[in-house]
Amino acid sequence: MKEVGICSAKVHVEMDYYLKGSVADNTVKNGVTEIRSFFDVESEQQEEDLIEVIRLAKKGCFAENLVKTGVPLKSVCTLNGPKVNID
Repeated sequence: MKEVGICSAKVHVEMDYYLKGSVADNTVKNGVTEIRSFFDVESEQQEEDLIEVIRLAKKGCFAENLVKTGVPLKSVCTLNGPKVNID
């Protein structure tokens, strides 16, 4: 484990998304064109040590990996108990 003193750490995430079409007309579509994360770290430690910790944190982040790799999504829908096919 890395021993690095951090006084404050914050992450702000922004996302550009769109929603178009109509649910009523069965034409609804959505998507995300970009996600940005901003790391704000305050510490008296050496910059290279802090950069290493931030890199390790990003490697261990499930959310970042999900976005980067496009993990397949499996959906199961039940209606009043039994499974139904919605595809």
